[in-house]
Amino acid sequence: MICAFCGHKIKVVDKIGRKDTCPKCNGDLRSCRQCFFFEARAYNECKEIMAERIVDKDRANFCDYFVANNTQQDRVNRTKGARDALEALFRKKK
Repeated sequence: MICAFCGHKIKVVDKIGRKDTCPKCNGDLRSCRQCFFFEARAYNECKEIMAERIVDKDRANFCDYFVANNTQQDRVNRTKGARDALEALFRKKK
């Protein structure tokens, strides 16, 4: 898992508890910003439509839909790949 607050790589062995924090920045690991479903542009900043609204996205919470975001690096790689594909598609041919 990569901490959403400081970018520190964290090895997660068991489930992430409500009191677990990042060893580097002390940020809460079971918070919305650390969740797979967190999306700043989505309604209530959450892609999970059944989740209850949580106001403070940086603090630990009891959300039943929490899934640790292990895909932050994959998201960056997918974005770069998509951008490269679009550039190749719209590149002027000589």
